[in-house]
Amino acid sequence: QVKVVESGGGLVRPGESLTLSCAASGFTFSTYTMNWYRQTPGKERELVAVSRALTHRTEYADSVKGRFAISRDDDKGILYLRMNSLKPEDTAVYYCNAHLSIWETFDYWGQGTQVTVSS
Repeated sequence: QVKVVESGGGLVRPGESLTLSCAASGFTFSTYTMNWYRQTPGKERELVAVSRALTHRTEYADSVKGRFAISRDDDKGILYLRMNSLKPEDTAVYYCNAHLSIWETFDYWGQGTQVTVSS
């Protein structure tokens, strides 16, 4: 049974930091590209950060580059997102996604965790 569970969201002030975690099980975590997305009401889900399988190469949206850091622990099956210098525009529901494309595509999603940045 596949499980993807995000945690670590909350209410923080502008300029503060927060670390999100995503605990995943039920699939071979190390072979999946792991992503963080975020979504605000009325807007499309936005890809925030990527951690490629095997190489662990990372990619970031321009809006978070230099402030956010994605990392993963393949042994534990956990994905992290360290968010520094948070801004009000970072307020969103953050989703963890596991993605694999071989002869077919596999996509697993968590339920999301709310991050609110407000003074």
